[in-house]
Amino acid sequence: MVVATVLAPAKINPCLFVLGKREDGYHDLAMLMQTVTLFDRITLTVASGSGVCVECPGVEMPSGVDNITAQAARALLDVAGCDYSVNIKIDKQIPVAAGLGGGSSDAAAVLTGLNDLCVLGFEPEKLMQIGGRLGADVPFFVYGQTAWATGIGDRFESVGEMPSVWYVLVNPGIAVSTAWVYGNLTLTSHGDLSKLRGFPKSVEELVSLLSNDLESVTMRHYPVLDDVKLQLQQHGALGTLMSGSGPTIFGLFSNENAARSAAGLLDGQSGWRAYAVQPLDQIM
Repeated sequence: MVVATVLAPAKINPCLFVLGKREDGYHDLAMLMQTVTLFDRITLTVASGSGVCVECPGVEMPSGVDNITAQAARALLDVAGCDYSVNIKIDKQIPVAAGLGGGSSDAAAVLTGLNDLCVLGFEPEKLMQIGGRLGADVPFFVYGQTAWATGIGDRFESVGEMPSVWYVLVNPGIAVSTAWVYGNLTLTSHGDLSKLRGFPKSVEELVSLLSNDLESVTMRHYPVLDDVKLQLQQHGALGTLMSGSGPTIFGLFSNENAARSAAGLLDGQSGWRAYAVQPLDQIM
């Protein structure tokens, strides 16, 4: 029996443009994706035998065949042509259905963790290919660095050094269906997005970049998100934006003290959870 613990980070989208709907039901996207220092902790236990078991104490989520981490383990072992008994225990810290990619990150962590633990030898490109069959965001978490993502979010261009910032994530304690948000989106026409390829070099440029085509859909249905944005601004955020399909809102801060102060004041307010985080590649 072998055991390993891996970290699965949350992500935010400083910008997210929906370019159009595809024939396969997905949408073509152009977005900036960034992992941050809020993590689920996943303990993998591998032994001889067969079968995949998932535990996630204290959180209501699928534990059997419908759990994306179980699907990831089975998909990887199927491609490898081998079988093991795998136990996946998730210490869930990333809010569920929050626009932070927690489930996809967990799946990616299982793919990379089992690949290492079982010495399967797959390159990241192969793991991304397997992950893409599980969920659109999974390949990004295997990729593992700030990226400009296109296609359905599965084609990546590495981003150079980003401005040094802190974020405060505020989750109001509601769950939002990504499928529902996309289903209620009215597509608008975007001009040439190539100008975004310069990427922000200063905090001011990053603030001016903040944009999310999904934000209006979710905020229209959940007015509390207006309150979250207002509170972040009143506590010093230089800019605010919904991450992904929401409902988590993040505020951008130029330094740690301001971010931690705001998070401390907002955490627990009206049942909200607030987290002061950094971009992950800022500390690596």
